[in-house]
Amino acid sequence: MSQDWKDILQGRFAEELATLPEEPVQDTSAPRFRKQRLTVTIDRRRRAGKQVTLIAGFDGAEEDLAALGRDLKTRLGVGGSAGEGEILLQGDVRDKVVAILKEMGHQAKRGN
Repeated sequence: MSQDWKDILQGRFAEELATLPEEPVQDTSAPRFRKQRLTVTIDRRRRAGKQVTLIAGFDGAEEDLAALGRDLKTRLGVGGSAGEGEILLQGDVRDKVVAILKEMGHQAKRGN
């Protein structure tokens, strides 16, 4: 039975691996990003007359932005997308979005 190279290295360096401190996992969610000011606005341009709600001002990892967008879409029951520092939600749901973001601990401000 042949061993994988990882198994061989782990066997040879087991003591050294046991004494290495674990790297701290950087938490990019809640507390660090709650200090940001998110602006919730409505946009009608270049959308064939349809209204969309834009959430701008998010400064963090794309994964966190996508997770926040997914959570908002699920809670509101609307479609949308997240990317390039913005979350786009279908329809005029500004008041609901501001309430949800504040409930989640974010600083949110309703624009125009």
